[in-house]
Amino acid sequence: MKPKRTLMLVENAYPGDIRIKNEAELLTSAGYEVSVVALSGKGQLSQEVVNGVYVHRVPTLEVFKKTPMENPNVFQKIFTTVKALIGYLIEYLYFTTACFLIACKVFATRGFDAIHAHNPPDTLFLAALPFKIFGKKFVFDHHDLSPELYQSRYGAAKGFQTWLLGVFEWCSLRMANVSIATNQTYKQIHVDRGGMKAENVFIVRNGPNENRMHVPPPSERLRAMGKTILVYIGALNPQDGVDYLLRAIKHMVDDLGRTDFYCVIMGGGDSLQDLKDLSAKLDIQDYVELTGYIPEEDLLANLSAADICMDPDPSSPLNDSSTWIKIMEYMAFSKPIVSFDLKETMYSAQEAASFVPANDELAFAKATVELMDDPDRRERMGNFGRQRIENDLQWKVVGQKLLDAYNHLL
Repeated sequence: MKPKRTLMLVENAYPGDIRIKNEAELLTSAGYEVSVVALSGKGQLSQEVVNGVYVHRVPTLEVFKKTPMENPNVFQKIFTTVKALIGYLIEYLYFTTACFLIACKVFATRGFDAIHAHNPPDTLFLAALPFKIFGKKFVFDHHDLSPELYQSRYGAAKGFQTWLLGVFEWCSLRMANVSIATNQTYKQIHVDRGGMKAENVFIVRNGPNENRMHVPPPSERLRAMGKTILVYIGALNPQDGVDYLLRAIKHMVDDLGRTDFYCVIMGGGDSLQDLKDLSAKLDIQDYVELTGYIPEEDLLANLSAADICMDPDPSSPLNDSSTWIKIMEYMAFSKPIVSFDLKETMYSAQEAASFVPANDELAFAKATVELMDDPDRRERMGNFGRQRIENDLQWKVVGQKLLDAYNHLL
């Protein structure tokens, strides 16, 4: 018998996106034939087979830089909003069209039984729609709540943009034979906002794969400093709250009188330069290192050297409902965490984190200092987190729900 076949669509790099890589390789190992349409990274081939996955890459198109201005006036806010709307629509149309054309090619050559769209964008249902005529299934893998993402990124109220994004989301969910949610909150949204039957919605949580379960030797450079090492891993975009972390560090230095620490912030994104500028403005460069993108070997060595890991995601329409892979990676490395008290983060981390009132930077600073001064508590928190990952949240556990979804689908 021919293997069951699926075509994944993702507007991100492959295999750079860990969640997509985990899903594609899990399905491949279970006997599925998996193809992926992704964006092309620097030096990547337009087509290749990566660990058994057929990868087709599309050149990246960015019409405008869409980073929000800091303290914009009314006219600047309108200009940024209009520019972002036009930019996103063009880029989404471009990628959706490219996905449809490559899907036609794959359909005519290897074939597929299902199209598996990872959002954003939520327009990818349009690329899959014609193939429904041929009886092909559609899977909507919901990574981000797009209306809430727009509100959180731009500090916007509900309006035309959020309505339009909501329409795309509704169409994706209504067309889906099966949907994938990252947590219970997202699942309820699929039922309430998308009208899906609960039995067709599968929760596939973010979880570290086997590579991230092995803790490498710590960075000798960081350990040699003789200071408490704080670490952040993740995206550096306006909605990610790293500016909250920098202001909390300012409180640690100025208000709490602590200089015996060093914070390494690893990751790239639209806000990287703005965060470097903010670090200089706050005069905390001696305590903060913004690395940008670094090789995975260095990233993991730095994480291994951490005494405390930081999750400064602020309360927002998006963050209140979302689950972050960095939380699970911190826990896999047995690291205590400081975080704001967001609903899904509290479910994931539980006793592995010290939670403070949402968006309270001084409380965040105080909680960090308290952990700096209590190594026994840090060890207990780290041990709890590691056990929770091993028993409940690592990929080989949570990924089984993806196989359940495909068994249900096909």
